[in-house]
Amino acid sequence: MSYTHDRLLRGVTIDDADMRVRAALAEAGFGVLTEIDVQATMKKKIDADMDGYRILGACNPNMAWQAIGLEPRIGAMLPCNVILRSVTDGTEVSAIDPVASMAAVPNPELHAVAGKVRDMLVAAVDAA
Repeated sequence: MSYTHDRLLRGVTIDDADMRVRAALAEAGFGVLTEIDVQATMKKKIDADMDGYRILGACNPNMAWQAIGLEPRIGAMLPCNVILRSVTDGTEVSAIDPVASMAAVPNPELHAVAGKVRDMLVAAVDAA
């Protein structure tokens, strides 16, 4: 089982991919709560050079509300991360598969919510 849904945006810079992904996430009902510029952080913290790499913490409030109602500690697994990674041919976009990440939680109702979130994230990545 793959733990991410991936798409290559061929010939697209990380900055353009960032705008496209944010727009697609918003269209799917997600907001970006957190963002980490891993490239800048690694340079600042350990003086390491790397290609562009960003982590966007996406959240759909309605789905998060349902998940927290079913499992109050599930917030430890939120938000859903989407990464943007500079690669030779453009930018790779990868979204976490919430079904895979929450498989260890023994709650079938939560798994159903995770399945809906996965479908929404896949649609957003594919639309970017």
